[in-house]
Amino acid sequence: MAHPPAEALELLVEERQQLEVIVASPSNPHRMVREAKGLLMAADGVANTVIAERLGVSRSTVLGWRSQFLEDGVGGVGRVRPGRGRKPSIPAEKIERIVHDTQHTTPPDATHWSVRTMAKAVGVGPTAVHRIWRARGLKPHLVDTFKVSTDPAFEDKLIDVVALYLDPPDNAVVLSVDEKSQVQALDRTQPSLPMKPGRAGTMTHDYRRNGTTTLFAALNVITGLIIGACLPRHRHQEFLVFLKVINRRVSRDKDIHLIVDNYGTHTHPDVVAWLDQHPRFHLHFTPTSSSWLNLIERWFRELTARRLQRGSFASVADLVAAIEDYIAHHNDNPKPFVWHKTAEEIIIKARRGRVALDEAHAISRTPH
Repeated sequence: MAHPPAEALELLVEERQQLEVIVASPSNPHRMVREAKGLLMAADGVANTVIAERLGVSRSTVLGWRSQFLEDGVGGVGRVRPGRGRKPSIPAEKIERIVHDTQHTTPPDATHWSVRTMAKAVGVGPTAVHRIWRARGLKPHLVDTFKVSTDPAFEDKLIDVVALYLDPPDNAVVLSVDEKSQVQALDRTQPSLPMKPGRAGTMTHDYRRNGTTTLFAALNVITGLIIGACLPRHRHQEFLVFLKVINRRVSRDKDIHLIVDNYGTHTHPDVVAWLDQHPRFHLHFTPTSSSWLNLIERWFRELTARRLQRGSFASVADLVAAIEDYIAHHNDNPKPFVWHKTAEEIIIKARRGRVALDEAHAISRTPH
C-alpha cells in the first residue's frame, strides 16, 4: 500500500544554514552528514521513500529523523538516543577485569601479558583486548628504566649542580665532564651495502674488535663547545692528563667549575693534591645514580647515534680520528643544551618517586 506523501519539513533560514554546514564539513561523522542531507531533502519536498532510497536507509529511519528534528532541532542531528545504537559486546565487569589483571597480575609463564594471552585468559578476542588497552593507554609490552638516587646528600648536590646550569657564576667557565670508557673500534666482517629506494642500508650483525679508547670530554654549558681527549685507559692518571688539557684550554683569568660524577678517579689523592695546587678548579659532584644530571651525557648520546653506532673502524687510530673529527665539526657550530627544570621541581618529583617505591615495596612484602 502506497504511503501518502509527507508534507515538506519546515526549516527556518538559520536551521537550513546549519544543516548545510554539517553536510559540507569533511570531519563530521557519516551518520550526522547523512541525517542532515535527509532533512534538507525533506525540506525540499522529496518523498520519504525517495530519501530512503537515495541515502540507503529505511523509510522508518527517515521518519525518525523528522520526528527527532521536531523535538530537538539541529542540535539532535546525528545524536544517538539513549537505549539506541550498538550495544557493548563485552560486559563492563569483564573490561574491569582485563584492566585490573593487566596492571596487577602476570601470566603464569611470562613477565607480562600480551593481547593473545589476556584474550585467552578472559575469553574474548585479541582485537577487543587491544582496543581496551589502547583506550586506556596500557602498554604491558613496554617498560621504562629508572633508578631513584639513594644518595643521602642528593638534594644538596642537586641544588648545587642545577644552580650552575641556571645561574652560572661570573668570570668563570662551567664544564660538564665525564668519560666515555671502553669505546670499541669495531670493524664489520663484510662490506656494508648502501641505501637505495625500497631498501635500507645494511651492515653485518657481527664484527671484529680492534681495541678500545676512552674519551674524556668537557662540555661548556654556556657555549656548547667541547674539549675532548682520547686516552688509552680510564684511571686517575688519565684524568689528571685531561685536567691539564682543560687548564691549558681555558683562559687563565677564569675560574673553572667542573660537574663530575662520583667515580673514584675524580677523588683519587693524586687528583686532590693537583687540585689543591690549582685553586681555580672547583669540583661539583652529581648525586649517585643521577647521570641524567650531567649534560655531557646528552652529548655522548649524540656522538654514539651519529658517529659511532653505525661506524666501522679498522683500528683504534681510525676510531680516535673519527671522534676527533666529530668534535671538530661540532665546535664549528656549537649549540648548548639548555637546562629548564629548577631544583625544587626535581626534588618534588624525586620525593614522589620515593613514596611510590616505598608503597610498592610494602605491597610486595605483604603476605597474600
